[in-house]
Amino acid sequence: MTKEDPEKTYSSSGDVGGSHGLPGDNVPSDEDTASAAESVTAPVKDSTMRRIWHWKPSTTRYDPDNPPEFTVWLNILFALSGAFTVATLYYNQAILFKIADTFDVSFERASTVATLMQAGYATGLLFICPLGDLFRRRPFILGLVAFTATLWLVLCLTTSFTTFQAISYLCGVTTVTPQLMLPLVGDLAPPQRRASSLAIVVSGMAMGMMIARLLSGIVANYTDWRNIYWFGLGTQYLIVLLLFFFMPDYPSKNPEGLNYFKMMYSVFYLLLTEPLLLQASIITYLNSAIFTSYWTTLSFLLSQPPYGYSSIVIGLFGLIGIVIIFLAPVYSRLILDKVVPLASAVVGLLIELAGVIVGTFLGTHNVAGPVLQAVAIDIGAQFCNIALRSSIYTLRTDARNRINTGYMLLSFCGQLTGTAVGNRLFALGGWRFSGGCSIAFVGLALIIAFVRGPRETGWFGWGGGGWRLRRDDMPIKKQEQEPPSEQALEELGGDGGVVGREEKR
Repeated sequence: MTKEDPEKTYSSSGDVGGSHGLPGDNVPSDEDTASAAESVTAPVKDSTMRRIWHWKPSTTRYDPDNPPEFTVWLNILFALSGAFTVATLYYNQAILFKIADTFDVSFERASTVATLMQAGYATGLLFICPLGDLFRRRPFILGLVAFTATLWLVLCLTTSFTTFQAISYLCGVTTVTPQLMLPLVGDLAPPQRRASSLAIVVSGMAMGMMIARLLSGIVANYTDWRNIYWFGLGTQYLIVLLLFFFMPDYPSKNPEGLNYFKMMYSVFYLLLTEPLLLQASIITYLNSAIFTSYWTTLSFLLSQPPYGYSSIVIGLFGLIGIVIIFLAPVYSRLILDKVVPLASAVVGLLIELAGVIVGTFLGTHNVAGPVLQAVAIDIGAQFCNIALRSSIYTLRTDARNRINTGYMLLSFCGQLTGTAVGNRLFALGGWRFSGGCSIAFVGLALIIAFVRGPRETGWFGWGGGGWRLRRDDMPIKKQEQEPPSEQALEELGGDGGVVGREEKR
């Protein structure tokens, strides 16, 4: 007993040197070193469940002397996790009428399932995501995914619609792991790869959203709709296993610990005191409003003359998004990784502006208008989103989850605004009314982008280097060093100083 390693006595998590556990862990402070003898004779006894949960493969344990490298395969794992996790939010949207038949409720009541799940997601964004700055990300993410999967089993089995509604909301609350992974990518990816690494994860999330709607409709058309929920259960447990064996452990960003309520307050404090974060959040608010306004009113346009398309044909428009899924990582690697993020965001907004103008004025006459608009706003919104995320993750490294929370809150508010305003304006004046509002939103976003330059530290202006496109944190190519001149050697000493002495050696 006296020869036991004190570190192994303290913790069963496999952490070394300075890593910190979840609140409540019995990890000794530096002041407790003097009482190490007592610690050895009376070691802290962790529960069996706790030892099992904190056990991790040796390849995933954090070593401060050799931190884990952020590889392409780890990037793909995060993208895959984001895809299958985000998909759970959208499985229900294409099968609400089947859910209504099974539970013998009206279509209106069945639609509350989708609403409750989205409301739960918003709740999780606000109250759970900031905790990523407090807890170690590996056990926190694993716990959320495992808990969601266990709750999901109830959705597969319950015969009570009220229970189905309540569990849908709770699953939405805990389905926020992709929003924890994005700041983690911002932490781990080197600056010259940050945008492309984020693009891979964001594209995975977009693919999950698209596949969920498409796959659920196909499965429910030929089999029982609950089979897609069983599929969702299996994929979530698969993600738990993959993350358990391959996701490295990382220490807490705030090892000294933070009060939860102070953390929540700091989300809004950061929004109001960080000019870059507020600028990016307002732009993403307007971007989200444009995006949801289009997709909300599109079905109204295409179901009316001169088109009169069926719901199946209208649903195929969602496949247009597959273009951006493969384009975004390539564009990010070639362009976004090399230029200042704000310049990339402006390019995205200009693409959106062109698409919205064409779609608004051509959409009532030719289907090419809505198609071009869908492509443009998908590409523009993703380019802009990835660029803005890349920029805000250069701010406080100890607060990236709270920064992401503030950013996503305004994005979610933009979605609500776009849905409400788009529907209202379409009811008042049709497609061109809602499209005109989207044009105004893009114009306002461009104004917000130009009032503050990419290197400005204050609220307004273009200080710090103006609009020079090249990123300041790009690695400089090593140039061949010229041999020192004779004059330089003489200044160092008669025999060449240090250089001469080294040569003699």
